[in-house]
Amino acid sequence: MNKENLDNLRHSCAHLLAAAVLKLYPNAKPTVGPPIEEGFYYDFDFETPISENDLMKIDQKMRELVKKWVSVEKIEVSKNEALKKYKGNKYKQELINEFSEEGKQITFYKSGDFIDLCRGGHVENPSQEIKHFKLLSIAGAYWRGSEKNKMLTRIYGTAFKSKADLDNFLTMKEEAKKRDHKKLGKELDLFTFSDLVGSGLPLYTPKGALLRRLLTEYLEEIQSKEGYSQVWTPQLAKAELFKKSGHYDKFKDDMFIVKSHYSDEEMFLKPMNCPQHTQIYASKSRSYRDLPIRYTDFAMLYRDEQPGQLNGLARVRAFSQDDCHVFCREDQVNDEIDKMLMMTKKVMSTFGFKYRYRLSTRDPKHPEKYFGDLKTWDKVEKWAEKIMKRNNIDYFDGPGEATFYAPKMDLMATDALGREWQLSTVQIDFVQPARFELKFIDKDGKEKTPIMIHRAILGSSERLMMILIEHYSGAFPLWLAPVQVKIIPIAEKHNNFAQKIAKELKKNDIRTDVNEKSESMQKKIREAQLEKVYYMLVVGDREIDSGEINVRTRDGKTSSMTLDVFIKDTKENIAKRTNLS
Repeated sequence: MNKENLDNLRHSCAHLLAAAVLKLYPNAKPTVGPPIEEGFYYDFDFETPISENDLMKIDQKMRELVKKWVSVEKIEVSKNEALKKYKGNKYKQELINEFSEEGKQITFYKSGDFIDLCRGGHVENPSQEIKHFKLLSIAGAYWRGSEKNKMLTRIYGTAFKSKADLDNFLTMKEEAKKRDHKKLGKELDLFTFSDLVGSGLPLYTPKGALLRRLLTEYLEEIQSKEGYSQVWTPQLAKAELFKKSGHYDKFKDDMFIVKSHYSDEEMFLKPMNCPQHTQIYASKSRSYRDLPIRYTDFAMLYRDEQPGQLNGLARVRAFSQDDCHVFCREDQVNDEIDKMLMMTKKVMSTFGFKYRYRLSTRDPKHPEKYFGDLKTWDKVEKWAEKIMKRNNIDYFDGPGEATFYAPKMDLMATDALGREWQLSTVQIDFVQPARFELKFIDKDGKEKTPIMIHRAILGSSERLMMILIEHYSGAFPLWLAPVQVKIIPIAEKHNNFAQKIAKELKKNDIRTDVNEKSESMQKKIREAQLEKVYYMLVVGDREIDSGEINVRTRDGKTSSMTLDVFIKDTKENIAKRTNLS
Protein backbone atom coordinates (compact mmCIF):
# COMPACT_ATOMS: atom_id res chain seq x y z
CA MET A 1 0.00 0.00 0.00
CA ASN A 2 1.56 3.30 -1.06
CA LYS A 3 1.85 6.31 1.24
CA GLU A 4 -1.02 8.25 -0.33
CA ASN A 5 -3.44 5.33 0.04
CA LEU A 6 -2.30 4.70 3.60
CA ASP A 7 -2.74 8.39 4.45
CA ASN A 8 -6.25 8.30 2.98
CA LEU A 9 -7.09 5.26 5.10
CA ARG A 10 -5.82 6.95 8.25
CA HIS A 11 -7.51 10.26 7.43
CA SER A 12 -10.85 8.45 7.10
CA CYS A 13 -10.12 6.72 10.41
CA ALA A 14 -9.54 10.13 12.04
CA HIS A 15 -13.03 11.17 10.83
CA LEU A 16 -14.41 7.95 12.26
CA LEU A 17 -12.77 8.77 15.59
CA ALA A 18 -14.38 12.23 15.59
CA ALA A 19 -17.78 10.72 14.80
CA ALA A 20 -17.49 8.25 17.69
CA VAL A 21 -16.39 10.97 20.12
CA LEU A 22 -19.36 13.17 19.20
CA LYS A 23 -21.76 10.27 19.70
CA LEU A 24 -20.35 9.66 23.17
CA TYR A 25 -19.59 13.28 24.09
CA PRO A 26 -22.04 15.51 22.16
CA ASN A 27 -20.66 18.72 23.68
CA ALA A 28 -17.08 18.05 22.60
CA LYS A 29 -15.72 20.42 19.95
CA PRO A 30 -13.69 18.70 17.21
CA THR A 31 -10.85 20.73 15.68
CA VAL A 32 -8.40 19.00 13.27
CA GLY A 33 -7.51 15.37 12.56
CA PRO A 34 -4.73 14.69 10.05
CA PRO A 35 -2.89 11.50 9.11
CA ILE A 36 0.69 11.41 10.44
CA GLU A 37 3.70 9.16 9.93
CA GLU A 38 2.60 6.45 12.38
CA GLY A 39 -1.17 6.83 12.13
CA PHE A 40 -3.47 9.75 12.83
CA TYR A 41 -4.77 11.98 15.59
CA TYR A 42 -7.73 14.22 16.29
CA ASP A 43 -7.77 17.17 18.68
CA PHE A 44 -10.87 17.92 20.76
CA ASP A 45 -12.02 20.52 23.25
CA PHE A 46 -13.87 18.41 25.86
CA GLU A 47 -16.16 19.89 28.50
CA THR A 48 -15.17 17.10 30.89
CA PRO A 49 -11.66 15.62 30.69
CA ILE A 50 -11.31 12.06 29.42
CA SER A 51 -8.51 9.55 30.10
CA GLU A 52 -6.95 6.57 28.38
CA ASN A 53 -9.50 4.42 30.23
CA ASP A 54 -12.09 5.89 27.85
CA LEU A 55 -10.31 4.76 24.70
CA MET A 56 -11.90 1.31 24.75
CA LYS A 57 -15.47 2.61 24.55
CA ILE A 58 -14.49 5.11 21.84
CA ASP A 59 -12.90 2.24 19.90
CA GLN A 60 -16.08 0.15 20.27
CA LYS A 61 -18.23 3.04 19.05
CA MET A 62 -15.94 3.46 16.01
CA ARG A 63 -16.41 -0.21 15.09
CA GLU A 64 -20.14 0.14 15.49
CA LEU A 65 -20.38 3.26 13.29
CA VAL A 66 -18.06 2.16 10.49
CA LYS A 67 -20.45 -0.64 9.44
CA LYS A 68 -22.79 2.01 7.99
CA TRP A 69 -20.07 4.09 6.33
CA VAL A 70 -20.43 2.65 2.83
CA SER A 71 -19.34 5.81 0.98
CA VAL A 72 -17.65 9.20 1.36
CA GLU A 73 -19.43 12.21 -0.12
CA LYS A 74 -17.79 15.53 -0.93
CA ILE A 75 -19.98 18.61 -0.35
CA GLU A 76 -19.00 22.11 -1.47
CA VAL A 77 -20.46 24.86 0.69
CA SER A 78 -20.32 28.64 1.00
CA LYS A 79 -18.52 30.39 3.84
CA ASN A 80 -21.82 31.33 5.49
CA GLU A 81 -23.14 27.77 5.29
CA ALA A 82 -19.92 26.47 6.83
CA LEU A 83 -19.96 29.04 9.65
CA LYS A 84 -23.59 28.19 10.37
CA LYS A 85 -22.76 24.48 10.58
CA TYR A 86 -20.08 25.22 13.20
CA LYS A 87 -21.89 27.99 15.01
CA GLY A 88 -20.61 26.94 18.46
CA ASN A 89 -17.13 25.79 17.39
CA LYS A 90 -14.64 28.66 17.33
CA TYR A 91 -11.86 26.38 16.11
CA LYS A 92 -13.62 25.31 12.94
CA GLN A 93 -14.82 28.89 12.39
CA GLU A 94 -11.23 30.14 12.56
CA LEU A 95 -10.23 27.64 9.86
CA ILE A 96 -13.25 28.50 7.68
CA ASN A 97 -12.43 32.21 7.80
CA GLU A 98 -8.81 31.49 6.86
CA PHE A 99 -9.79 29.27 3.94
CA SER A 100 -12.18 31.95 2.72
CA GLU A 101 -9.54 34.71 2.94
CA GLU A 102 -7.14 32.54 0.94
CA GLY A 103 -9.79 32.06 -1.75
CA LYS A 104 -10.04 28.31 -1.18
CA GLN A 105 -13.19 26.33 -1.80
CA ILE A 106 -14.73 25.19 1.49
CA THR A 107 -15.68 21.52 1.49
CA PHE A 108 -17.32 19.06 3.87
CA TYR A 109 -16.98 15.29 3.67
CA LYS A 110 -19.83 13.05 4.79
CA SER A 111 -19.90 9.38 5.83
CA GLY A 112 -23.00 7.92 7.46
CA ASP A 113 -24.54 10.82 9.34
CA PHE A 114 -21.17 12.41 10.18
CA ILE A 115 -20.06 15.56 8.37
CA ASP A 116 -16.67 17.25 8.85
CA LEU A 117 -14.86 20.28 7.45
CA CYS A 118 -12.11 18.74 5.33
CA ARG A 119 -9.90 19.25 2.27
CA GLY A 120 -10.22 15.62 1.27
CA GLY A 121 -8.14 12.47 0.95
CA HIS A 122 -10.27 9.46 1.96
CA VAL A 123 -10.95 5.82 1.14
CA GLU A 124 -14.00 5.20 -1.03
CA ASN A 125 -15.78 2.62 1.13
CA PRO A 126 -14.83 2.91 4.82
CA SER A 127 -17.02 -0.01 5.87
CA GLN A 128 -14.89 -2.36 3.78
CA GLU A 129 -11.50 -0.68 4.14
CA ILE A 130 -11.33 0.48 7.78
CA LYS A 131 -10.92 -2.76 9.68
CA HIS A 132 -7.47 -2.86 11.25
CA PHE A 133 -7.08 0.11 13.58
CA LYS A 134 -6.32 0.87 17.21
CA LEU A 135 -6.47 3.93 19.46
CA LEU A 136 -3.10 4.38 21.13
CA SER A 137 -2.95 7.22 23.62
CA ILE A 138 -4.14 10.60 24.83
CA ALA A 139 -2.01 13.72 25.13
CA GLY A 140 -2.38 17.45 25.59
CA ALA A 141 -1.86 19.70 22.56
CA TYR A 142 -2.19 23.45 22.25
CA TRP A 143 -4.53 24.66 19.53
CA ARG A 144 -2.34 25.28 16.46
CA GLY A 145 0.77 24.39 18.48
CA SER A 146 0.92 27.71 20.35
CA GLU A 147 1.10 27.79 24.15
CA LYS A 148 -0.80 31.08 23.95
CA ASN A 149 -3.85 29.05 22.92
CA LYS A 150 -6.04 26.63 24.84
CA MET A 151 -4.79 23.15 25.65
CA LEU A 152 -6.83 20.55 23.77
CA THR A 153 -7.07 16.77 24.14
CA ARG A 154 -5.32 14.85 21.37
CA ILE A 155 -6.30 11.24 20.73
CA TYR A 156 -3.73 9.24 18.79
CA GLY A 157 -4.52 6.14 16.77
CA THR A 158 -3.20 4.09 13.90
CA ALA A 159 -4.64 2.07 11.03
CA PHE A 160 -3.28 -0.40 8.49
CA LYS A 161 -4.51 -2.30 5.48
CA SER A 162 -3.88 -5.70 7.08
CA LYS A 163 -4.01 -7.24 10.56
CA ALA A 164 -0.44 -8.47 10.15
CA ASP A 165 0.80 -4.91 9.53
CA LEU A 166 -1.13 -3.62 12.55
CA ASP A 167 0.17 -6.42 14.81
CA ASN A 168 3.74 -5.81 13.67
CA PHE A 169 3.39 -2.08 14.34
CA LEU A 170 2.01 -2.68 17.84
CA THR A 171 4.84 -5.09 18.65
CA MET A 172 7.38 -2.52 17.52
CA LYS A 173 5.52 0.15 19.50
CA GLU A 174 5.90 -1.88 22.69
CA GLU A 175 9.60 -2.41 22.01
CA ALA A 176 9.98 1.31 21.32
CA LYS A 177 8.46 2.08 24.74
CA LYS A 178 11.17 -0.02 26.39
CA ARG A 179 13.80 1.84 24.37
CA ASP A 180 12.31 5.32 24.83
CA HIS A 181 15.32 7.65 25.09
CA LYS A 182 13.55 9.89 27.62
CA LYS A 183 13.09 6.91 29.95
CA LEU A 184 16.57 5.48 29.38
CA GLY A 185 18.19 8.92 29.53
CA LYS A 186 16.89 9.29 33.07
CA GLU A 187 17.70 5.72 34.14
CA LEU A 188 21.24 5.94 32.76
CA ASP A 189 21.74 9.48 34.07
CA LEU A 190 22.56 11.05 30.67
CA PHE A 191 20.47 14.23 30.50
CA THR A 192 17.66 16.14 32.15
CA PHE A 193 15.34 19.09 31.57
CA SER A 194 14.40 21.90 33.95
CA ASP A 195 11.34 24.14 33.92
CA LEU A 196 13.55 26.92 35.26
CA VAL A 197 15.94 26.58 32.31
CA GLY A 198 13.16 26.18 29.75
CA SER A 199 11.47 23.55 27.62
CA GLY A 200 13.47 22.08 24.77
CA LEU A 201 16.80 23.04 26.41
CA PRO A 202 18.58 19.81 27.47
CA LEU A 203 21.05 19.70 30.35
CA TYR A 204 23.73 17.01 30.07
CA THR A 205 25.07 15.15 33.10
CA PRO A 206 28.76 14.13 33.15
CA LYS A 207 27.87 10.80 31.48
CA GLY A 208 25.71 12.45 28.82
CA ALA A 209 28.28 15.15 28.12
CA LEU A 210 30.93 12.44 27.76
CA LEU A 211 28.80 10.51 25.27
CA ARG A 212 28.20 13.68 23.28
CA ARG A 213 31.91 14.50 23.27
CA LEU A 214 32.89 10.97 22.16
CA LEU A 215 30.64 11.31 19.13
CA THR A 216 32.01 14.68 18.05
CA GLU A 217 35.63 13.67 18.74
CA TYR A 218 35.16 10.57 16.58
CA LEU A 219 33.94 12.67 13.67
CA GLU A 220 36.67 15.27 14.17
CA GLU A 221 39.27 12.48 14.08
CA ILE A 222 37.95 11.37 10.68
CA GLN A 223 37.46 14.76 9.05
CA SER A 224 40.70 16.36 10.28
CA LYS A 225 42.60 13.62 8.42
CA GLU A 226 40.77 14.70 5.25
CA GLY A 227 41.87 18.32 5.42
CA TYR A 228 38.92 19.87 7.29
CA SER A 229 39.67 22.74 9.68
CA GLN A 230 37.56 23.65 12.70
CA VAL A 231 36.27 27.19 13.07
CA TRP A 232 34.17 28.74 15.83
CA THR A 233 31.46 31.33 15.31
CA PRO A 234 29.28 33.44 17.66
CA GLN A 235 25.90 32.17 18.77
CA LEU A 236 24.14 35.37 17.72
CA ALA A 237 24.35 37.70 14.76
CA LYS A 238 22.78 40.84 13.32
CA ALA A 239 19.58 40.53 11.32
CA GLU A 240 21.46 41.87 8.28
CA LEU A 241 23.45 38.65 8.04
CA PHE A 242 20.28 36.56 7.80
CA LYS A 243 18.64 39.04 5.45
CA LYS A 244 21.60 38.67 3.13
CA SER A 245 21.49 34.86 3.29
CA GLY A 246 17.71 34.71 2.84
CA HIS A 247 17.04 32.99 6.15
CA TYR A 248 15.34 36.15 7.45
CA ASP A 249 12.67 35.91 4.75
CA LYS A 250 12.24 32.15 4.83
CA PHE A 251 13.04 31.25 8.45
CA LYS A 252 12.41 34.29 10.66
CA ASP A 253 9.47 32.79 12.61
CA ASP A 254 11.71 29.93 13.75
CA MET A 255 14.49 32.19 15.07
CA PHE A 256 14.99 33.58 18.59
CA ILE A 257 15.19 37.38 18.75
CA VAL A 258 17.92 38.82 21.00
CA LYS A 259 17.40 42.21 22.70
CA SER A 260 20.21 44.55 23.76
CA HIS A 261 19.95 47.16 26.56
CA TYR A 262 22.33 49.43 24.68
CA SER A 263 21.27 49.20 21.07
CA ASP A 264 18.13 48.95 18.95
CA GLU A 265 19.99 46.65 16.57
CA GLU A 266 17.92 43.61 15.60
CA MET A 267 19.79 40.41 16.42
CA PHE A 268 19.04 36.69 16.45
CA LEU A 269 20.43 33.52 17.97
CA LYS A 270 21.77 31.64 15.00
CA PRO A 271 19.72 28.69 13.70
CA MET A 272 22.51 27.51 11.36
CA ASN A 273 26.24 28.11 10.75
CA CYS A 274 26.42 28.68 7.00
CA PRO A 275 25.97 32.50 6.92
CA GLN A 276 28.80 33.00 9.46
CA HIS A 277 31.09 30.70 7.50
CA THR A 278 30.65 32.83 4.39
CA GLN A 279 32.05 35.75 6.37
CA ILE A 280 35.18 33.85 7.35
CA TYR A 281 35.69 33.05 3.68
CA ALA A 282 35.06 36.70 2.74
CA SER A 283 37.55 38.02 5.32
CA LYS A 284 40.47 37.89 2.84
CA SER A 285 41.11 37.55 -0.86
CA ARG A 286 41.17 34.00 -2.23
CA SER A 287 42.95 32.42 -5.18
CA TYR A 288 41.93 29.33 -7.14
CA ARG A 289 45.03 27.73 -5.58
CA ASP A 290 43.50 28.17 -2.09
CA LEU A 291 40.47 26.08 -2.95
CA PRO A 292 38.94 23.90 -1.67
CA ILE A 293 38.60 25.54 1.75
CA ARG A 294 36.86 23.26 4.26
CA TYR A 295 35.35 24.70 7.47
CA THR A 296 33.78 22.59 10.22
CA ASP A 297 31.88 23.91 13.23
CA PHE A 298 30.31 22.28 16.32
CA ALA A 299 28.89 25.55 17.72
CA MET A 300 25.45 25.63 19.36
CA LEU A 301 22.38 26.49 17.27
CA TYR A 302 18.91 27.62 18.36
CA ARG A 303 15.47 27.28 16.81
CA ASP A 304 12.17 28.45 18.26
CA GLU A 305 10.26 25.18 18.00
CA GLN A 306 6.60 25.13 18.98
CA PRO A 307 6.08 23.72 22.51
CA GLY A 308 3.76 20.97 21.26
CA GLN A 309 6.48 19.67 18.94
CA LEU A 310 9.24 19.40 21.53
CA ASN A 311 10.13 15.78 22.32
CA GLY A 312 13.10 14.89 24.52
CA LEU A 313 16.29 15.08 22.45
CA ALA A 314 14.38 14.33 19.25
CA ARG A 315 13.10 17.91 18.94
CA VAL A 316 14.84 20.62 20.96
CA ARG A 317 15.43 24.35 20.89
CA ALA A 318 19.19 24.20 21.51
CA PHE A 319 21.45 21.80 19.63
CA SER A 320 24.72 21.48 17.77
CA GLN A 321 25.49 19.73 14.53
CA ASP A 322 28.65 18.74 12.72
CA ASP A 323 28.36 21.51 10.18
CA CYS A 324 30.85 21.63 7.34
CA HIS A 325 31.02 24.09 4.46
CA VAL A 326 33.40 23.59 1.58
CA PHE A 327 34.14 26.50 -0.74
CA CYS A 328 35.48 25.17 -4.03
CA ARG A 329 35.68 25.50 -7.79
CA GLU A 330 33.09 23.77 -9.93
CA ASP A 331 35.66 21.24 -11.17
CA GLN A 332 36.34 20.21 -7.55
CA VAL A 333 32.74 19.47 -6.53
CA ASN A 334 32.65 15.80 -7.57
CA ASP A 335 35.83 14.87 -5.72
CA GLU A 336 34.74 16.75 -2.58
CA ILE A 337 31.35 15.06 -2.47
CA ASP A 338 32.81 11.63 -3.17
CA LYS A 339 35.10 12.18 -0.17
CA MET A 340 32.11 13.22 1.96
CA LEU A 341 30.14 10.13 0.94
CA MET A 342 33.05 7.82 1.82
CA MET A 343 33.44 9.45 5.24
CA THR A 344 29.71 9.08 5.82
CA LYS A 345 29.81 5.42 4.81
CA LYS A 346 32.54 4.77 7.38
CA VAL A 347 30.59 6.47 10.18
CA MET A 348 27.36 4.64 9.39
CA SER A 349 29.25 1.33 9.40
CA THR A 350 30.64 2.14 12.86
CA PHE A 351 27.11 2.56 14.23
CA GLY A 352 25.78 -0.44 12.33
CA PHE A 353 23.16 1.55 10.43
CA LYS A 354 21.70 0.40 7.16
CA TYR A 355 20.70 3.39 5.06
CA ARG A 356 19.52 4.79 1.77
CA TYR A 357 19.45 8.34 0.43
CA ARG A 358 16.63 10.71 -0.37
CA LEU A 359 17.13 13.10 -3.28
CA SER A 360 15.36 16.13 -1.84
CA THR A 361 14.25 18.39 -4.67
CA ARG A 362 11.99 21.42 -5.23
CA ASP A 363 8.23 21.41 -4.94
CA PRO A 364 7.32 22.23 -8.55
CA LYS A 365 3.95 23.62 -7.43
CA HIS A 366 5.55 26.28 -5.22
CA PRO A 367 8.54 27.90 -7.01
CA GLU A 368 8.15 30.95 -4.74
CA LYS A 369 9.70 28.96 -1.89
CA TYR A 370 13.13 28.92 -3.50
CA PHE A 371 15.93 31.35 -4.34
CA GLY A 372 18.00 31.10 -7.51
CA ASP A 373 17.14 30.67 -11.19
CA LEU A 374 15.42 27.61 -12.62
CA LYS A 375 18.31 26.63 -14.89
CA THR A 376 20.68 26.39 -11.92
CA TRP A 377 18.17 24.32 -9.95
CA ASP A 378 17.71 21.96 -12.90
CA LYS A 379 21.47 21.65 -13.26
CA VAL A 380 22.13 20.93 -9.57
CA GLU A 381 19.27 18.45 -9.17
CA LYS A 382 20.53 16.45 -12.19
CA TRP A 383 24.09 16.76 -10.88
CA ALA A 384 23.12 15.32 -7.48
CA GLU A 385 21.35 12.44 -9.19
CA LYS A 386 24.46 11.63 -11.26
CA ILE A 387 26.65 11.70 -8.15
CA MET A 388 24.46 9.15 -6.38
CA LYS A 389 24.28 6.89 -9.42
CA ARG A 390 28.05 7.08 -9.89
CA ASN A 391 28.55 6.06 -6.25
CA ASN A 392 26.02 3.18 -6.59
CA ILE A 393 23.84 4.72 -3.87
CA ASP A 394 20.32 3.42 -3.25
CA TYR A 395 18.07 6.49 -3.28
CA PHE A 396 14.49 7.64 -3.69
CA ASP A 397 12.93 10.95 -4.69
CA GLY A 398 11.73 13.50 -2.14
CA PRO A 399 9.92 16.30 -4.00
CA GLY A 400 9.46 19.40 -1.86
CA GLU A 401 12.17 18.42 0.66
CA ALA A 402 14.88 20.76 -0.71
CA THR A 403 16.08 23.78 1.26
CA PHE A 404 15.24 27.21 -0.13
CA TYR A 405 18.75 27.51 -1.65
CA ALA A 406 19.66 23.98 -2.84
CA PRO A 407 18.54 20.39 -3.36
CA LYS A 408 19.85 17.86 -0.82
CA MET A 409 21.26 14.36 -0.73
CA ASP A 410 19.81 13.22 2.61
CA LEU A 411 20.90 9.98 4.26
CA MET A 412 18.02 8.04 5.83
CA ALA A 413 19.35 5.59 8.44
CA THR A 414 17.36 2.57 9.63
CA ASP A 415 17.59 1.75 13.35
CA ALA A 416 17.17 -1.56 15.19
CA LEU A 417 13.36 -1.18 15.13
CA GLY A 418 13.24 -0.56 11.38
CA ARG A 419 12.52 3.17 11.74
CA GLU A 420 14.08 5.63 9.32
CA TRP A 421 15.84 8.79 10.51
CA GLN A 422 17.48 11.52 8.49
CA LEU A 423 21.09 12.00 9.58
CA SER A 424 23.62 13.14 6.99
CA THR A 425 23.07 15.69 4.26
CA VAL A 426 25.05 17.07 1.30
CA GLN A 427 23.96 20.17 -0.63
CA ILE A 428 25.51 21.85 -3.70
CA ASP A 429 24.78 25.55 -3.23
CA PHE A 430 25.12 28.23 -5.91
CA VAL A 431 22.72 30.64 -4.16
CA GLN A 432 24.51 31.60 -0.91
CA PRO A 433 27.90 32.40 -2.51
CA ALA A 434 26.14 34.65 -5.04
CA ARG A 435 24.04 36.42 -2.40
CA PHE A 436 27.14 37.11 -0.30
CA GLU A 437 29.16 38.07 -3.40
CA LEU A 438 31.93 35.61 -2.55
CA LYS A 439 34.84 35.60 -4.99
CA PHE A 440 38.16 33.97 -5.84
CA ILE A 441 40.73 34.90 -8.47
CA ASP A 442 40.85 32.17 -11.11
CA LYS A 443 43.95 31.14 -13.09
CA ASP A 444 42.96 33.57 -15.87
CA GLY A 445 43.14 36.45 -13.38
CA LYS A 446 39.37 36.99 -13.38
CA GLU A 447 37.02 36.95 -10.38
CA LYS A 448 34.79 33.88 -10.12
CA THR A 449 32.14 32.84 -7.60
CA PRO A 450 32.92 29.66 -5.63
CA ILE A 451 30.44 26.86 -5.07
CA MET A 452 29.50 26.17 -1.44
CA ILE A 453 28.93 22.57 -0.40
CA HIS A 454 26.98 22.10 2.84
CA ARG A 455 27.65 18.83 4.67
CA ALA A 456 26.71 17.17 7.93
CA ILE A 457 27.40 13.51 8.78
CA LEU A 458 26.07 13.10 12.31
CA GLY A 459 23.53 15.90 11.90
CA SER A 460 22.30 17.17 15.25
CA SER A 461 24.27 15.70 18.18
CA GLU A 462 21.08 15.74 20.24
CA ARG A 463 19.03 13.86 17.68
CA LEU A 464 21.82 11.37 17.05
CA MET A 465 22.06 10.68 20.78
CA MET A 466 18.32 10.01 20.86
CA ILE A 467 18.60 7.62 17.93
CA LEU A 468 21.62 5.79 19.39
CA ILE A 469 20.07 5.45 22.85
CA GLU A 470 17.01 3.79 21.30
CA HIS A 471 18.99 1.87 18.63
CA TYR A 472 21.21 0.25 21.28
CA SER A 473 18.50 0.29 23.97
CA GLY A 474 21.02 2.07 26.18
CA ALA A 475 23.54 -0.80 25.91
CA PHE A 476 26.20 1.20 24.09
CA PRO A 477 29.16 -0.37 22.31
CA LEU A 478 32.30 -0.48 24.44
CA TRP A 479 33.89 2.62 22.89
CA LEU A 480 30.76 4.70 23.57
CA ALA A 481 29.83 3.33 27.01
CA PRO A 482 30.09 6.14 29.61
CA VAL A 483 31.24 3.53 32.14
CA GLN A 484 33.19 0.71 30.50
CA VAL A 485 34.11 -1.22 33.62
CA LYS A 486 32.40 -1.53 37.01
CA ILE A 487 34.52 -3.16 39.71
CA ILE A 488 32.52 -5.07 42.33
CA PRO A 489 34.36 -5.95 45.56
CA ILE A 490 32.64 -8.89 47.26
CA ALA A 491 33.18 -7.45 50.75
CA GLU A 492 34.48 -4.27 52.34
CA LYS A 493 37.89 -5.85 52.93
CA HIS A 494 38.32 -6.14 49.15
CA ASN A 495 37.79 -2.40 48.47
CA ASN A 496 41.51 -1.51 48.52
CA PHE A 497 42.31 -4.21 45.96
CA ALA A 498 39.40 -2.99 43.80
CA GLN A 499 40.76 0.57 43.92
CA LYS A 500 44.23 -0.63 42.86
CA ILE A 501 42.70 -2.33 39.81
CA ALA A 502 40.67 0.79 39.03
CA LYS A 503 43.82 2.92 39.17
CA GLU A 504 45.53 0.68 36.58
CA LEU A 505 42.49 0.73 34.29
CA LYS A 506 42.18 4.52 34.47
CA LYS A 507 45.91 4.88 33.72
CA ASN A 508 45.09 3.05 30.46
CA ASP A 509 42.14 5.38 29.68
CA ILE A 510 39.51 2.76 30.48
CA ARG A 511 36.48 4.43 32.08
CA THR A 512 36.02 2.70 35.44
CA ASP A 513 33.87 2.93 38.56
CA VAL A 514 34.11 0.98 41.83
CA ASN A 515 30.95 0.02 43.73
CA GLU A 516 31.96 0.20 47.40
CA LYS A 517 28.41 0.13 48.76
CA SER A 518 27.69 -2.14 51.72
CA GLU A 519 25.46 -4.42 49.65
CA SER A 520 25.54 -8.01 48.48
CA MET A 521 27.57 -8.98 45.44
CA GLN A 522 24.43 -10.05 43.59
CA LYS A 523 22.75 -6.70 44.22
CA LYS A 524 25.83 -4.88 42.93
CA ILE A 525 25.88 -7.03 39.79
CA ARG A 526 22.19 -6.39 39.23
CA GLU A 527 22.73 -2.65 39.62
CA ALA A 528 25.56 -2.70 37.07
CA GLN A 529 23.37 -4.63 34.64
CA LEU A 530 20.62 -2.02 35.00
CA GLU A 531 23.23 0.66 34.29
CA LYS A 532 24.14 -1.39 31.19
CA VAL A 533 27.84 -1.34 32.09
CA TYR A 534 29.88 -3.27 29.51
CA TYR A 535 32.23 -5.17 31.87
CA MET A 536 31.90 -6.09 35.56
CA LEU A 537 35.00 -7.22 37.46
CA VAL A 538 34.11 -9.18 40.61
CA VAL A 539 37.01 -9.26 43.08
CA GLY A 540 37.42 -11.17 46.34
CA ASP A 541 39.86 -13.45 48.15
CA ARG A 542 40.27 -15.82 45.21
CA GLU A 543 41.19 -12.98 42.82
CA ILE A 544 43.67 -11.53 45.32
CA ASP A 545 45.32 -14.96 45.82
CA SER A 546 45.32 -16.07 42.17
CA GLY A 547 46.32 -12.77 40.56
CA GLU A 548 43.50 -13.16 38.03
CA ILE A 549 40.27 -11.19 37.78
CA ASN A 550 36.75 -12.47 37.25
CA VAL A 551 35.31 -10.76 34.17
CA ARG A 552 31.54 -10.69 33.63
CA THR A 553 29.94 -9.11 30.55
CA ARG A 554 26.53 -7.44 30.75
CA ASP A 555 24.95 -10.37 28.89
CA GLY A 556 26.11 -12.76 31.65
CA LYS A 557 29.22 -14.35 30.12
CA THR A 558 32.10 -14.90 32.56
CA SER A 559 35.84 -15.60 32.27
CA SER A 560 39.06 -15.27 34.26
CA MET A 561 42.26 -13.60 33.09
CA THR A 562 45.15 -11.50 34.31
CA LEU A 563 44.65 -7.78 34.57
CA ASP A 564 47.31 -7.17 31.88
CA VAL A 565 45.46 -9.35 29.38
CA PHE A 566 42.14 -7.69 30.21
CA ILE A 567 43.63 -4.22 29.70
CA LYS A 568 45.24 -5.23 26.39
CA ASP A 569 42.03 -6.81 25.00
CA THR A 570 39.83 -3.95 26.21
CA LYS A 571 42.03 -1.25 24.68
CA GLU A 572 42.07 -3.11 21.37
CA ASN A 573 38.27 -3.41 21.37
CA ILE A 574 37.85 0.28 22.19
CA ALA A 575 40.22 1.27 19.38
CA LYS A 576 38.29 -0.82 16.86
CA ARG A 577 35.07 1.07 17.67
CA THR A 578 33.07 -2.05 16.91
CA ASN A 579 29.30 -1.43 16.78
CA LEU A 580 28.58 -4.61 18.75
CA SER A 581 26.79 -3.75 21.98
